Amino acid sequence: MPPTLTIRRATISDVTNLLGLVEEYWRFENIPGYDPARVGLQLRRLLTETHLGGGWMALDNGTPVGYLLAVYVFSLEHLGLTAEVDELFVQPQVRAMGIGGKLLQAAEAAFITAGCTKVALQLARNNNSGRAFYSRHGYSSRSGYELLDKRLTAG
Repeated sequence: MPPTLTIRRATISDVTNLLGLVEEYWRFENIPGYDPARVGLQLRRLLTETHLGGGWMALDNGTPVGYLLAVYVFSLEHLGLTAEVDELFVQPQVRAMGIGGKLLQAAEAAFITAGCTKVALQLARNNNSGRAFYSRHGYSSRSGYELLDKRLTAG
């Protein structure tokens, strides 16, 4: 881990820096539809409406090198508030230095403080390095379940 690394909660003043990292992550994951105005609006919402979740930044000597965004969901099945890691990204040039683990550790501590009973995340089926990373940090697939989703449109 870089000796100058700082992990901290993201604030509204981080949106510009987050937008650059989010764009890089979406390119990396081939997520379509990146629109900085729309993404920025939702980042501002997440970072100001703390009941929705939150964000964490990794900075190396003050330069943003990674982030984690999480949302909160109520689950009767899990008897309370759960956290979902929505996005976790560390720039390729500083991977394997412990930054992702430090982001997870900071977020998980906040989840516990918020009263979360569980944390979950989605992972691409072919993301073997991501799977190994999360496994090292205590995450495992939920036996017998798979994620289904549907895009909703107004009207």
